[in-house]
Amino acid sequence: MSTQKIIKKVTIDTIKKMKNKTPIVMITAYDALFAKLFDEIVDIILVGDSLNMSFCGKEDTLSATLDMMIYHTNAVANGAKKALIVLDMPFGYYTCKKDALKNAIKVYKKSKADAIKIEGGAERAHIIKYLTKNSIAVMGHIGLMPQSVRSEGGYKIKGKDEENIKSLIQDAKAIEEAGAFALVIEGVKPTAAEEITKAVSIPTIGIGAGVKTDGQVLVWSDMLGFFEDFKPKFVKRYLNGAKLVKDAIKDYAKEVRERKFPTSEYVY
Repeated sequence: MSTQKIIKKVTIDTIKKMKNKTPIVMITAYDALFAKLFDEIVDIILVGDSLNMSFCGKEDTLSATLDMMIYHTNAVANGAKKALIVLDMPFGYYTCKKDALKNAIKVYKKSKADAIKIEGGAERAHIIKYLTKNSIAVMGHIGLMPQSVRSEGGYKIKGKDEENIKSLIQDAKAIEEAGAFALVIEGVKPTAAEEITKAVSIPTIGIGAGVKTDGQVLVWSDMLGFFEDFKPKFVKRYLNGAKLVKDAIKDYAKEVRERKFPTSEYVY
């Protein structure tokens, strides 16, 4: 009799049913190694275009390509068997609904992504609707949108006044009506994020948006302390990963240079 553990896969229906019930845990990953470590613990793994900065060393996310995202999504899928896998659609690949569908179909055919994520509010609702009507699962993203960093002149916090809050709620409702199964709210004042969460029936996942959303997401290399260039205000570091790695490499280098490694224990 087989004793192999049965893994229950997280689906978009699983996520939708978590609204107002169990807080959703989402984290980024870019490879099989870390995806496997995260898989049993989190609900969603986002293959974020943040990899362009933390993995590739670029100053923003804008030069990430679709082929790059597909490559890393396949790596993540090799390590993660339970979590829902979401591919972050990179800048320039969903400017019109026909291109968006063509590129989303490419994602589905060439990777095991369960869904894609698209930045934008009401102005992108028609694109999201076109995708969902053609069997593409979509996660929305409003508030501070990293792909708009140049057009907005930097990373701007949203939800500071009633007019902007009203606009964000309209964005969220438009995305919900277009068929998105969930919504990321980034860089939004907590009171605004709470109002948005109450205004829609799909789960909201916050990043720098307070505790009153339906879940949270962080970039793994930020929250584990591997990315040292800067630390956003909303990031809590749960580990000083860079220091731990550097200390271990220093120990290794010291033993090599002193001819203390390898000892007989580590040779054939």
